[in-house]
Amino acid sequence: MSQNKTTRNDGDVTAFLDAVTDPVRRADAHRVCELMTDVTQVPPAMWGTAIVGFGSYRYRYASGRTGESAAVGFSPRKASLTVYFPGGFDADADLLSKLGTHTTGKSCLYIKRLDDIDEQVLRDLVDRSFRAFDGTTVTT
Repeated sequence: MSQNKTTRNDGDVTAFLDAVTDPVRRADAHRVCELMTDVTQVPPAMWGTAIVGFGSYRYRYASGRTGESAAVGFSPRKASLTVYFPGGFDADADLLSKLGTHTTGKSCLYIKRLDDIDEQVLRDLVDRSFRAFDGTTVTT
């Protein structure tokens, strides 16, 4: 069975965020890191080479494959700040409608600029995901 590429490691979160070339994206990444640290009360950790994660959960597929992933996380990608919510957004329509300018994928929230969203709503989304996933095992 192949190994997961995105695993928790001892990479330097601050150095990773400081290396973001776009100054607005870099500042937004630091703000999101502070926000997630405050909400989760867990220190950030690098997951792979480009994701900052908080907490963790285990998953198990019907095929037998297992792994571990961050309960919440983010990455300051070139096109947008990508925030990872492993449970997706089916239960979060109420919050997403209040968030501000964003797009979503299955379990990713894409934000161009933090100034375009309501950070309290983002805090609520982070809190929901973290409480639902941290320390759990999910079977899919």
